[in-house]
Amino acid sequence: MTDTLPAELLQLARQAAARAGELLKDGRPADLTVAATKSSPIDVVTEMDIAAEKLITGLIADRRPEDGFLGEEGACVEGTSGVRWVIDPLDGTVNYLYGLPTWAVSIAAELDGEAVVGVVVVPMRGEAFHAVRGRGAWATGAWAGERKLACRAAPPLDQALVATGFNYVAEVRAHQADVAHRLIPLLRDIRRSGSAAVDLCDVAVGRLDGYYERGLNAWDFAAGDLIARESGAVTGGRPGERPSRELTVAATSGVFEPLQSLLEEFGAWHD
Repeated sequence: MTDTLPAELLQLARQAAARAGELLKDGRPADLTVAATKSSPIDVVTEMDIAAEKLITGLIADRRPEDGFLGEEGACVEGTSGVRWVIDPLDGTVNYLYGLPTWAVSIAAELDGEAVVGVVVVPMRGEAFHAVRGRGAWATGAWAGERKLACRAAPPLDQALVATGFNYVAEVRAHQADVAHRLIPLLRDIRRSGSAAVDLCDVAVGRLDGYYERGLNAWDFAAGDLIARESGAVTGGRPGERPSRELTVAATSGVFEPLQSLLEEFGAWHD
């Protein structure tokens, strides 16, 4: 990786995410409806998901035509440069559909299979997060200017605030509810925002002590995982594994291991 490549990828990712965020925020129709469904009738796609992904891929492809793409709404291009863009144009679609503010644009750039740049924009909060592998994580927002991120100092597990999410397939969601039921007495509390990208960034910025979820795709966590890690958080999946559809976990260093251990014991990775 050349010294200039990460900066080039970061600049492009930030520009694409900002433009998509503006489109989604300012262009949301009053009569927004469901355009399609995915894993179940309540796992939805809107016309704005599709429009945002087209904007992002079009802008990037114009600047870097040899790169590959993996996008939630169907963008799938192999590419020849070694760079692949992993895109969730609207993470938190159900929130967006209902007019709730917790949704985000998530863009990661991978080089030879490893995330080197991650950008998450949360338009309704007026916040943007970004990270470059090995160079830290940063945020801009309601605070003045730009600041470097550092996750919270680890509390005891019983004082940890942990977020999670739930699948749209009823049987899987029921099992996830059972896992949460067993965890709640062992934690300070549990939160559920509806956006994996936002939860991962909230670990990075210190609003959460941890986060876990089963059933995420690469586009859900690619950017947020890098941002959390570059803030000093620990991320992974099942013990000894990387984040995956089976399980994604991110937490401050003292919370990660006991939380991951409990999730393994409770079978959080299982349907």
